Amino acid sequence: MNVLAAERYCVAVTRTRAANFYYGIRLLPEDKRMALCAVYAMARRVDDIGDGPLAASEKLRLLADVRSSLHGLSPGSSDPVVAALGNAGERFDIPFDAFGDLIDGVEMDVAGTSYARFEDLEVYCRRVAGSIGRLSVGVFGAADRERALGLADDLGVAMQLTNILRDLREDHDRGRLYLPLEDLERFGCGTDPLSAVPSAAVGSLVRFECGRARAWFGRGLQMLPLLDARSSSCVRAMTGIYRRILTRVERTPEAVLRRRVSLPAWEKAWVAARSLAGASA
Repeated sequence: MNVLAAERYCVAVTRTRAANFYYGIRLLPEDKRMALCAVYAMARRVDDIGDGPLAASEKLRLLADVRSSLHGLSPGSSDPVVAALGNAGERFDIPFDAFGDLIDGVEMDVAGTSYARFEDLEVYCRRVAGSIGRLSVGVFGAADRERALGLADDLGVAMQLTNILRDLREDHDRGRLYLPLEDLERFGCGTDPLSAVPSAAVGSLVRFECGRARAWFGRGLQMLPLLDARSSSCVRAMTGIYRRILTRVERTPEAVLRRRVSLPAWEKAWVAARSLAGASA
């Protein structure tokens, strides 16, 4: 496939399916923007398999196919995502093995894994979100690559914790529960927080988890000085959107029992604009 067409395909996937991230990605120079869109298009492919309606056995087969495709990344591939990733790999030092961690994490979803302690959930968060942070660092470049990779992993934990809190209702309807069982017990929420009585117990639990996510953001954002200005603005935009979502969840924690918490498009654009302005200052 023509590489330009492959990159355009990945941009379209990212713009429509990973809207929060695209507000940050579009702040990057073109070569980095195209590379990161390729990364997110592959991540979306993996996520779509895990979240889809197929039987578990078929999901695992498809995930194995994706894992195999990562061993043959080439700009000449007929698969647009593989072709775009192959081209990105020729331009940037991207740790593509992190996709293996992402697939491992999605396989945990397919298996219906539950988490007794936060340390167990941390493993999952590092796999499904820290992996994307590490892949992104490969595109950004960093003054201290090894330190940046570790901090990106921490930032992934923060963002995934935010996702877990904002998606509590949606995940419940899918039969998934990510909150650690020890935390549910500690706050008296039982094994089904959406049915907990009184609901104030869930509010206390959610605020506790928000505080935990903020601590992970604090660690992960130490990565910013290691990046160039445009890459830093990209990360600021992405994390700025998630931190504002976290603030909304923390302010009215009972809202997650009813619906997914999100930001309007204008507010996301405002956060991105502020991030770019801050990088130019």
